[in-house]
Amino acid sequence: MRIPAHAVCTAIRDDIVSGVFAPGARLTEEVLARRYGVSRVPVREALRTLESEGFVTTRRHAGACVAEPTAQEAADLLELRVLLEPLAAARAARRRTDGHLKVLRGLVRLGQERARQGQGEDLRALGGWFHETLSQASASPGLIALLTQMRYKTAWMFVVDAPARPTECWAEHGALVDAVARGDAERARSLAAVHAERAAGAHRPRARAAVRTSQPAVHMPGGRH
Repeated sequence: MRIPAHAVCTAIRDDIVSGVFAPGARLTEEVLARRYGVSRVPVREALRTLESEGFVTTRRHAGACVAEPTAQEAADLLELRVLLEPLAAARAARRRTDGHLKVLRGLVRLGQERARQGQGEDLRALGGWFHETLSQASASPGLIALLTQMRYKTAWMFVVDAPARPTECWAEHGALVDAVARGDAERARSLAAVHAERAAGAHRPRARAAVRTSQPAVHMPGGRH
């Protein structure tokens, strides 16, 4: 079975974000094809996609390498998220479905429960699902794609400190869902802006480890082993 390029793209992106491939590391088609158990064709397509997303850059005499974002690029990323997340919340208030609302309310209930219990790791995952669902509720494909890419880049460039008062954080989420449920776009935009500004302050630039010299093979479903 031929592994599609988008699956290879996701695998390479995940390895970049998690630090398996450090900034500046070379990404050779042959090594990547062997790592993921695929031919070089989907790897080549995946690298082109990742270059368009800003995760990969092409250098003369070196070929494809992991991009090395500057401090200014990292700061710009947070600024853009602070601008776009309120827009997504406002659109969600106008366009959300009952299904989106049910999921958002369920996540808020779980988040509030986990916050009271002090379960930090669960809260991190729940927070990610909450913001992803909220952006999906905007029913704006271009905006959803931008925010998804930004979430990957944020995880790549930053360490995010856990909220000092997680119960307050999830109370903010609950208020935002209430505004979305009422169809109050301006209230949703305002609440999301305050939340995004506060969240941006919890981001610290990620210290980069040295490039690893050997990579274990990664077997993908249906790939050649």
